[in-house]
Amino acid sequence: MGRTGQSYFRIVVADQKSPRDGRFVATIGHYNPRTDPAEIKVNTDQALAWLAKGATPTDTVRSLLKKAGVFGTRPA
Repeated sequence: MGRTGQSYFRIVVADQKSPRDGRFVATIGHYNPRTDPAEIKVNTDQALAWLAKGATPTDTVRSLLKKAGVFGTRPA
């Protein structure tokens, strides 16, 4: 998202058969690399719920989730 030179990314849950920029199931957060420090906001409860259902994050999203502290928390 964003415009040329001003990138802004959504973290979404999508079916693996959907095209890269196609439909998605849910938006669970966003990432803004242009702020200092970079802003990562993730709905931890939704992220953990989707991971528990078997969602597989891409390598990039996995690193963002680690930075956001999602993998450090345990569901209650």
